[in-house]
Amino acid sequence: MASHHILLLILTSVLLLETSASPSPCAFPAIFNFGDSNSDTGGLSAAFGPAPPPHGETFFGAPVGRYCDGRLIIDFIAQGLGLPFLSAYLDSVATNFSHGANFATAGSTILRQNTTLFQTGYSPFSLDVQSWQFAQFKSRSQIAYKKGKYQRYTFSSAELSPCDDSVYGQGGRFFWIHNTGPFGCLPYILDRFPIRAPEVDHVGCGAPFNDVAQLFNAKLKETVAQLRKDLPQAVFTYVDVYAVKYSLISQAKKHNFEHPLVACCGHGGKYNYNIHWGCGSKVIVNGTEVLVGKACQDPLKRICWDGVHYTEAANEWVYDQIVEGAFSDPPIPLRMACQRQNQ
Repeated sequence: MASHHILLLILTSVLLLETSASPSPCAFPAIFNFGDSNSDTGGLSAAFGPAPPPHGETFFGAPVGRYCDGRLIIDFIAQGLGLPFLSAYLDSVATNFSHGANFATAGSTILRQNTTLFQTGYSPFSLDVQSWQFAQFKSRSQIAYKKGKYQRYTFSSAELSPCDDSVYGQGGRFFWIHNTGPFGCLPYILDRFPIRAPEVDHVGCGAPFNDVAQLFNAKLKETVAQLRKDLPQAVFTYVDVYAVKYSLISQAKKHNFEHPLVACCGHGGKYNYNIHWGCGSKVIVNGTEVLVGKACQDPLKRICWDGVHYTEAANEWVYDQIVEGAFSDPPIPLRMACQRQNQ
């Protein structure tokens, strides 16, 4: 039976292959992911140098290109669908693209930035560049398949207008879209930007920053609604990750977490975050290299890993809340994301 692709856009995009047209759970033999450090499984590390220890220590036992102590939400998505972890498209060592590829890189933005990684920390692999990489991956893998070298990916070949040069134009038809989280609760925001007392909510988060996140999410949801009209052959699922993450942070104790606004891995200050001495940072003391960006004693009880990203435990908790569709519009589970609903 002809295969189709599902694009799981997690503010990041994940493209999955669907092999059944029945109303039964979808069969996804591959995932293609687009995004930033929240779903980067090694892209930036391959391009600009590895994430140092103690990244990766909880699950992998060593750094594996993720800005986390272990698995990311995208890893749990892959596992939940019975697939292996995604290899980064930019990684040329020990990669396996037989079940998809990951185009996400840490520091990536939606719009291209007129700057460099070394000046501002923004990745050069913005969302449009990632979509170009996907197009190249598709064309080159099809050529390789004809030569008998690689897994074949069959993309939807429905009629496309000449202007469709996006992932949809390359055959993506099913989209799982995560909105952005409450970044006003992240240590790097709370430490770096002065927030007046009236601007701090009851949890301790920076309300103005969360207001911006919610405004973005409202516009994103409007855009998704419009895309459903503009691209009737596609299926879009919008997932309210903001609500899930804010619930976790605001009710940390209830969910068996502690210190929700303090980074597990970092160095000093109220939030254990310092922009100059991040997780894994080292200094030279009397000629000896000393680790100052250390991990906390029990990452499994913490929500924020390094001041910017979530811990494996938090990522797993978020995944568990969203996988069955409780925070989705329409309210369908991930395994049914290939099914067209009345949207």
